[in-house]
Amino acid sequence: QVQPVESGGGSVQAGGSLRLSCTISGDTTRRFCMGWWRQVPGKEREGVAVIYQDSIDTWYTGSVKGRFTISRGDADNIVYLQMNNLKPEDTAKYYCVTERNPYCSVASCCRTLASNYYGRGTQVTVSS
Repeated sequence: QVQPVESGGGSVQAGGSLRLSCTISGDTTRRFCMGWWRQVPGKEREGVAVIYQDSIDTWYTGSVKGRFTISRGDADNIVYLQMNNLKPEDTAKYYCVTERNPYCSVASCCRTLASNYYGRGTQVTVSS
């Protein structure tokens, strides 16, 4: 059973930084993609950042470009999200994801709500 496990959330003031970490257990193969989604109560879960197998190709949602950086760890099953210049609107529960569908297209891997494995999430709260 593939299971992402997140850590590193917390509370910071606007302009501060946090680093989220995720270890994906249950599968020793190099995941084609790993990423981060987030959700605010009452709103739909949204994709934040994705990194692909080559560790070079990445995708970010527009509101975090230039502030967040996704990266892989030295081990194939670790992914990080460095979040700088945090804003109150970044407040959400952040979920680590990896793709369920081994035949996903490049444009959809780790970017389709129903096609990911999700962790339990870690809360990020940014105060103004």
